[in-house]
Amino acid sequence: MKFGVITFPGSNCDHDCVHVVTAVAGQKAVELWHESTDLQGCDAVIVPGGFAYGDYLRTGAIAKFSPIMQSVKQFADKDGLVIGICNGFQILCESGLLPGALMRNAGLKYICKQVHLRVESVDSPFTNNMKNGEVLMLPIGHMEGNYFCDEATLAGLHKKEQVIFRYCTPDGDVTEAGNPNGALDNIAGICNEGRNVMGMMPHPDRSSEEMLGSADGLKIFKAMVAALATK
Repeated sequence: MKFGVITFPGSNCDHDCVHVVTAVAGQKAVELWHESTDLQGCDAVIVPGGFAYGDYLRTGAIAKFSPIMQSVKQFADKDGLVIGICNGFQILCESGLLPGALMRNAGLKYICKQVHLRVESVDSPFTNNMKNGEVLMLPIGHMEGNYFCDEATLAGLHKKEQVIFRYCTPDGDVTEAGNPNGALDNIAGICNEGRNVMGMMPHPDRSSEEMLGSADGLKIFKAMVAALATK
């Protein structure tokens, strides 16, 4: 399978994603420049973490206007597989590919640490190899990871099972103690109604090898490969 990894000015996890896709998951990867409109025949697109355009206006607010994101929107509209990680999640929300927004963390501090996530839905190409209620350990590294949406949107997310991951304790309890950033309803990752676009704040790219403290993130990339193989 061929994964396209976008590079914006300020991206800093693009090479991490390329490494995981190629050296760990054993797939092909190409780097996609933000000024290009060519997705180079990719089977899936990764919008990586970092600080696109320096986050000088609002996280993801400038990146959504980049030429490559116009192509990503068209790709997603045709059921193309897209995952946004950290800053990539913010960009997908700003671009309208996912509902809601990411605000400043509760406490207004940058947070970088390992957290636990509970798998809320396995009905997605990103979690098809997991179990409902399974607990993963992945790291976060963000200042604006506090997910928010209005009540109607939240109700819709739950009704259509679009909440994919929620922050939890190591035992899998979704509580305030397991919420690192104040995210609404402990939401750590969601998908669109078509279930082909997912955004998440924790980093599977930084947790796909045991030497990094956890290889749980690799499950997400393997799930995507498996989903693509059935297309």
